[in-house]
Amino acid sequence: MSETSEPKRDSKSSSARASSSNTPTDLELDQLLSREASAFQREVEVERILKAFKLNPYDILDLDETARPEDIKRKYRQLSLFIHPDKTPHPRAPDAFDVLKKAEAELSDANKRTELDATIASARSTLLRALSLPPNLADDDPRLKNLADDPKMKAQGLTTPWRIMLKEKVKEVLIEEEVRRRKAIKMNLANEGLEARKKEEEVATRKRKAEEDKAWEESRETRVDSWRTFSNSKKKKKTKVALLG
Repeated sequence: MSETSEPKRDSKSSSARASSSNTPTDLELDQLLSREASAFQREVEVERILKAFKLNPYDILDLDETARPEDIKRKYRQLSLFIHPDKTPHPRAPDAFDVLKKAEAELSDANKRTELDATIASARSTLLRALSLPPNLADDDPRLKNLADDPKMKAQGLTTPWRIMLKEKVKEVLIEEEVRRRKAIKMNLANEGLEARKKEEEVATRKRKAEEDKAWEESRETRVDSWRTFSNSKKKKKTKVALLG
């Protein structure tokens, strides 16, 4: 009996080994979950970039205006690798990549960044004055940190945290500046169009006058001949009258 039972035990153990070889290990499960989580995070980041306020490159790169040039380059490298279209299945990953690249280029341009920072500083001062606070108040000041809990602010219905209020104010000012910029461009184009039309009319007038002068010169001989013919006919008539008389 014992000799016949041994093969059965061996069969069970071999089945168990085969089953265990087909079952993913904890490490494999962790790696799989990690890959899925990473892919999900990449898609979430693509969506964040696409939804970010396009006129503020700080928002796109998820930085604030205190970021150093090296911080901007480092963050751009991280995000550009993270959402690269070759690594992200999101259909709009290329669009997000282009938006990211443009934001980094704008912040790397010293003149453009200076203009942007000046606009943000102006929006900040305006907002602080509207809140009856000193315009040079630092962000880490307790009055700003606890702004949403301030009874005076609550009484006015202002319960939004300072950073969100500032973000919205900056957005408002940037939109106003962009509208002014586009209007100026449109006006310049209209003026350029008007000047172009004036030049075209001047050219057309000069051309028409030149053609008229040319036609006048070309018809000169005809006019002279006509005058000679007319003069001769008058002389003949006078002669005839004289003979008859």
